[in-house]
Order: sequence, then C-alpha cells, then structure tokens
Amino acid sequence: MRNVYIITALAVVLVVSIFGFRGTKFSHPPMDVFPEWAFPAMRKQSKVKPQTESKFFADGRADRPLPAGVVPANFGPLGKPLQTDSHLVTGKLADGSFASGFPQSIEVNRQFLEHGRESYTIYCAPCHGALGDGNGITKQYGMGATPTYHDDRLRNISEGEILNTILHGKGNMLSYADKLSIEDRWAVIAYVRALQRAHNGTVADVPAAHKSELGIQ
Repeated sequence: MRNVYIITALAVVLVVSIFGFRGTKFSHPPMDVFPEWAFPAMRKQSKVKPQTESKFFADGRADRPLPAGVVPANFGPLGKPLQTDSHLVTGKLADGSFASGFPQSIEVNRQFLEHGRESYTIYCAPCHGALGDGNGITKQYGMGATPTYHDDRLRNISEGEILNTILHGKGNMLSYADKLSIEDRWAVIAYVRALQRAHNGTVADVPAAHKSELGIQ
C-alpha cells in the first residue's frame, strides 16, 4: 500500500511539473505532448500575422493595400453604425456633459413611439410598470425600490442621462446595451417622455378637434 502512495505522489509531481497548475502564466509556449501526426489540421493552422512576411502574395507582404475604388462606409462590423455621433451613441456632448433632447438623426413620430412602446413593454415594464410609476410585476415579488418616472428628479434629467442609464445600468438595474439597439434605446426614451407627459396632462392639452371624442365640449 505504501508503494501505491509513493507512485501516486510521483505521478502527481510529474503531471504538475509538465502541465503546471491551472491558471499558471507561462513565458514560453507550453510543452506539446502530442505527436506531430496527431490532429494535424488543428495543430498547424496557417494564418497571417499583421506586419509580417507572407509567401502567399507576390510582394511578400501580409498587410494588403486597399483595393482601387473603395469608399468609406457608414456602417461598421456586422452592419453596426459607426460611432461618429457622440450624442446618438453615448448621450453625451463633446465636452462629456449629458446631452438634452434627441439627436438630429432621430425623428420622433407616432411610428417611433410605437416602437418605443413595444421595447418598453418587453424590457422596462416588468420593473417600472406599464405607466412608468414603478409598480411593475417585480414589485409583487419583493422589489420595492423601483423609482417612478413621474417624480421631479427623473422628469428633469436629460435624455442623455437616461441613455447612459440604459447603457451602463444604475443601482439594481443592469445594463441593457446588449438587448436594445441604438434605435431601440432612443425609442424607449421617447416613450418614457410620452408617459411622463401623459401623467401630467390636462384637458387643455387635448386638441380641439379631438375633444368631442372624450365627451368634452
């Protein structure tokens, strides 16, 4: 039995000395314990490294010049827009302060508000409530700290600060940047502003042409 312990201890020492502990950082490539013929397609993949020599191209360069006739595109990888408009993307101005109002590229109309209502219902209403008063379904399960959009603090903050909260989260609220596209975020903000406006609306706000629909003379 003693020999078994000794052999086991030696085996552990041997394995650790070859492979190292998990999380160990090496200054040199790790030891390759597989023979050359094992998994050749996975072990020896051809690739081109930036600013290196390449025998594939006639000029010997790995970096390739732009093809003739290319023009700048207004979108980035995977069709995402380039982040050239700080107001649109981050909700901030060039000096780093939060921007008020909506970016020039955003047109707030009925269709845009409907888009915002759909996104708000999916991602925001469970906590903030359908009316934006903080009485969402999560409140019934113990989350009682969800603020209402209708207090003066949140009515008076800028649209850029609302966007910043959507992007980075705040308090118990996590970031929704991975769930809402740039257009979705601004549509939600527009709908939140509509909820706030409706909450404090009066009869005087109803256009004369529509007052008869509400039985108002």
